[in-house]
Amino acid sequence: QLTNIPGDRGGMTYAGIARNANPDWAGWKFVDYQDFGGATPLVREFYKFNFWDRIRGDDIANQSIAENIFNFGVNTGVGVAVKLAQLIVGVTPDGAIGAKTVERLNICTAEKFLPAYALAKIQRYVNICMKDRSQSKFLLGWTRRALEGLK
Repeated sequence: QLTNIPGDRGGMTYAGIARNANPDWAGWKFVDYQDFGGATPLVREFYKFNFWDRIRGDDIANQSIAENIFNFGVNTGVGVAVKLAQLIVGVTPDGAIGAKTVERLNICTAEKFLPAYALAKIQRYVNICMKDRSQSKFLLGWTRRALEGLK
């Protein structure tokens, strides 16, 4: 899915990959020629390398927790997503998932983590809108996305 929403800082996106933030992504050559099938394996590789591996998704026992951190990382950047998760589980929020963060995530239940993480994400979105009112048009969608993580 190729989009270019006015006011979206990412500019043109394909499968959620923002061209402004990732101008050197190899998949753009396929997208530019509308060969979306050629881009598909590169999309998977992009998300695995840049997000899933960086949050150590395979090391997090509860996949609902891992997927929530992953999804928020795609939306806001891995560092922000990890810092919020670290605050929830009570480790120093440095934005990098190490052994201590994985250990704490693995003893935290989804029932405890997911609602707290959803609220932290919504607060982050509100702060963005308070700093830049032009982003307020995205707040409802961002909030919906945060609440979807409770499923």
